[in-house]
Amino acid sequence: MPRLSMKVPRWLVAGALLGVGACAPISPVAGDPAGGGAATPEAERVIGFGLAMIQDRYLSPVAIGDVAVAGMGGLSKIDPALSIERPTGQRLFLRYQGEALADYPAPADDDVAGWSAMIVRAEREASAVSPKLRAAGSEQLYQAVFDAGLAKLDRFSRYAGAVAARRRRAARDGFGGIGVHYDLHAGDVVLTEVAPDSPASRARLRIGDHVSAIDGTALAGLDSTSVADLFDGPVASSVALTVRHPGNRQAAQINLDRILVVPRSVTMTMADGIATIGISSFRRNTAETVAKDLVKAEAIPGFRGVILDLRGTPGGLLDEGIAVAGLFIDHGRIGLTRGRNPSSVQLYDATPGAPGRTVPLVVLVDGRSASAAEIVAAALQDSGRAVLVGTNTYGKGTVQAVIRMPNGGEMTLSWARFYAPSGYALHGLGVLPTVCTADPNTTPATALATIGDGHSPVRGTIAAWRATTIEETALRARLRTVCPAGRHPDAPRDRAVARDLLNNPGLYQQALDLTAPAVAAATTAMAVHQP
Repeated sequence: MPRLSMKVPRWLVAGALLGVGACAPISPVAGDPAGGGAATPEAERVIGFGLAMIQDRYLSPVAIGDVAVAGMGGLSKIDPALSIERPTGQRLFLRYQGEALADYPAPADDDVAGWSAMIVRAEREASAVSPKLRAAGSEQLYQAVFDAGLAKLDRFSRYAGAVAARRRRAARDGFGGIGVHYDLHAGDVVLTEVAPDSPASRARLRIGDHVSAIDGTALAGLDSTSVADLFDGPVASSVALTVRHPGNRQAAQINLDRILVVPRSVTMTMADGIATIGISSFRRNTAETVAKDLVKAEAIPGFRGVILDLRGTPGGLLDEGIAVAGLFIDHGRIGLTRGRNPSSVQLYDATPGAPGRTVPLVVLVDGRSASAAEIVAAALQDSGRAVLVGTNTYGKGTVQAVIRMPNGGEMTLSWARFYAPSGYALHGLGVLPTVCTADPNTTPATALATIGDGHSPVRGTIAAWRATTIEETALRARLRTVCPAGRHPDAPRDRAVARDLLNNPGLYQQALDLTAPAVAAATTAMAVHQP
């Protein structure tokens, strides 16, 4: 797999959503998740850390006071009788059931420590009269404050508490498991899938096996979260399953060692010399899996090309998206990110030796192809490596850093925009397919008819697409109507168009020529300017 050169900001969480890097260890903050309100020093530290990250790292400058006031308003999610008002900007008024409870002088808009102390103080004083706040734990407080505060910024910035964050990290980066899927039943669980070459398959577990207990804990009556917590655990740790094979009355205990399990995100099928590689999301090892599938496909006699299916792919890890694009691009720019913080400026260039550098390639996209999927599509189109088929993509071109919080939670914070190799910002615009199949009445023949007649409007449209700036919102909205974003979860005409292109090298080349590379000279210079 090609290696990519980039700078790594140390404060990002490894494997972050559309962000990469490592984070200096932070000692967990002790709290009281069971109830009794938040302990003041710990709560001030967690909330202050979050506000500081927003102040320093968010894509655009923000008045931290506005975010904090919105966060304080989030306490009403715990007790609707509570309200916060800031009528003049100089003072804050805390009310409970419409009656004045307290008022405070407002800290300066950039005073992170002052605002974090103010939030905790308001929560403490409100807890004196609110049974609901007294019963809430620190995690519930953080969720309410950060949900409301981050909603003030944009819909892609969000917070996950410690438990939810652990699950998200497992989905992105993998977890310790034995390689099974299962259905919950009243008295046990029944295995529905056993992964090849997994601890479960090596222990001869089979689909249909009943598991009634894990490490001596009976599964009867447990919910799905509790069962998952028993199946999963640290990599290399041991787990004992009480298993009964179908047709057997007697159960047996089977001991297994957990391995790192990364949820599958790549599928490949072969038909008539064409490999269709589908990516459901960009997770750890996605690019490695695509690379292995590509090698397998190229070794098959009669191999003619690849259909990369990104329809409905919501995104995922930035580094995996860049690496997937780099499998097919032998040289040149893959893209760049740029935001307000200097660390957000990242240039991504391909390196020689890409295994798929000469493979004929068609990429399928639709209105749900977003984020990392759009990055891949834009890079392959701008580099002249692929013909795009489908509808306009989602238009989500902001990069989110996933920041590990002191309490073990995660803050997902928009901190940069992604720019295609030709220089345009993806956000609010998306990627325009070369062959549009948005019209439900389109057939493969009509979709491909304009490519070879010399009158395709795509060349002019793509030139206008690449020339727009992020500020030209009205123009970008009009351009998006050229091939309106739609949902094509498994539209057969998209696959038919792709196969026709790969089966007709002349037509495929004509389609490539319509979006011939036009890398803007300003792309590199862009990196040193503010958004």
